[in-house]
Amino acid sequence: MKKVLSFLLIFILFIAKTSALELEISSKNAILYNLDNGEILYEKNADEKVSIASLTKIMTALVALENIDNLDEQVIITKDDFEGLIEANAVTAGFTVGEVVTYRDLLYGLLLPSGADAAKALARNIAGSEEAFIEKMNTKAAKLHLKSTHFSTVIGLDDTANFSTAKEVATIFKEALKNEEFKTIITTQKYTSSDGKIELNSTIQSNAKKFNIEIPYVLGGKTGTTTDAGLCLATIAEAKDVNYMLITLGATYDKKSPHNIEDAKIIYDYFIENYGNQLVVNKEKSFMEIKTKYTDKETLKLYPTKNITLYLKNDYNKNGVKYVYNGKGEITPFNKKGEKLGTLNIYYQDKLLDTQEIILKENLKFNFLSFVKEEFIKIIIAIVGLIVIIISIVIIKKKLTKKAG
Repeated sequence: MKKVLSFLLIFILFIAKTSALELEISSKNAILYNLDNGEILYEKNADEKVSIASLTKIMTALVALENIDNLDEQVIITKDDFEGLIEANAVTAGFTVGEVVTYRDLLYGLLLPSGADAAKALARNIAGSEEAFIEKMNTKAAKLHLKSTHFSTVIGLDDTANFSTAKEVATIFKEALKNEEFKTIITTQKYTSSDGKIELNSTIQSNAKKFNIEIPYVLGGKTGTTTDAGLCLATIAEAKDVNYMLITLGATYDKKSPHNIEDAKIIYDYFIENYGNQLVVNKEKSFMEIKTKYTDKETLKLYPTKNITLYLKNDYNKNGVKYVYNGKGEITPFNKKGEKLGTLNIYYQDKLLDTQEIILKENLKFNFLSFVKEEFIKIIIAIVGLIVIIISIVIIKKKLTKKAG
């Protein structure tokens, strides 16, 4: 129940931001996630069906990794792996006919330079043909419940039957990132093939460096470019202890400038500079004090049982955090360590963040002087009462003695 409430809070907090924020980017479609909690931070036409160019290869890699038992198994490059690539003006990784390579080499060739030869070689060796491999890709899309995605190529060449959306590409990317080998590959800057013949480089960082674009927070990802799809980009990034994932599609194709990388910088920079993980509830900071009796302390401070961090604007409203405590308002040494004192409801912007049990963290020492001070009147009354009783008993005894005499 708490998780559901937290999810609803996150949704409410960010729905206005994601729908209202407008950034000047070339990309026609985009979606940015906070990978740490799954929040959508920004989106632009994220559900529109469009061509996705070589971001198709993310699914190619995912299906390949799920069907390869040994990444170091060797295969032979054949002329079939180059069929139609020259005519399509497709990028190749640099493998040659007859070359003996590993599946690992092919995956690096697929994802770093976006090699079409690597894509076709993977498909042929894993499924027997490109068509059979594409069937596996569409089966995987169905398993991921992608309603607006279909594949007709392992490469990502322009085809009306090969399409997806920014949001669904993000789903594929997130699924692929669960595979540690995939993550290792896309975050690698340089790789030398097992036979030492080819050095493969990340197209993202090489293009960024070529055009002096500073994106040190980008860990890696996948580029894509075709006439219909424009410039596309899928990246993961880390900054200020926050992990992000960004998909951009349909940026203006221009050989003079990598608009997809420029757009990524604009989006990332905005959120890195203006947002972050904010400690809205600090378990080291007392939220209230309650009275004590019979101890050398006048009050006892109560603390939240755990920290709560939210991804919010740097200038978020700190007064928006409210504590509602229901429980004991006074304790004594007779209350023992570990005893539940009450419950604490924590709200941000009037939305429930969490409900915590407040537990007594220490045993309170009994203080006799404090006891006397607290109970002085009662003690005096008790003493007076006792004296009255004693006097009454003495008087009664004297009367009884006289009668007996």
